[in-house]
Amino acid sequence: MQAEFGFDFDPAPYPRPDGFDGLAAEWGKSSYVNPPFKGGVTPWVRKAIAEHKKGKRVVFVFPVDKWILLLLEAGAKVRNLKDVKWCATEDGKPGKGMGRHIAAFILDPNKGEHRE
Repeated sequence: MQAEFGFDFDPAPYPRPDGFDGLAAEWGKSSYVNPPFKGGVTPWVRKAIAEHKKGKRVVFVFPVDKWILLLLEAGAKVRNLKDVKWCATEDGKPGKGMGRHIAAFILDPNKGEHRE
């Protein structure tokens, strides 16, 4: 990956130097980000997006289940359904939600490329 992207900054080095805060630091023109899992990943994602908006390249690596990658490789479009309040089958009333966002992966034969 280094040869392809020419990384010049790692905001989440391991081991982390004393006093270093990758979330507060200005990132490089091409940053490799393997965020720490402790404390949550969302602040790192927000920082990566903010740095990208400044015109910087960010390569963010994070483990995901293989089925997600299979769907993306097959051309699935992803839609954020947000925190879905599923309706109860008993009375049709919306529930309280999970507190997590739900993604829809759409494989539509009429949109995009069909891959064998």
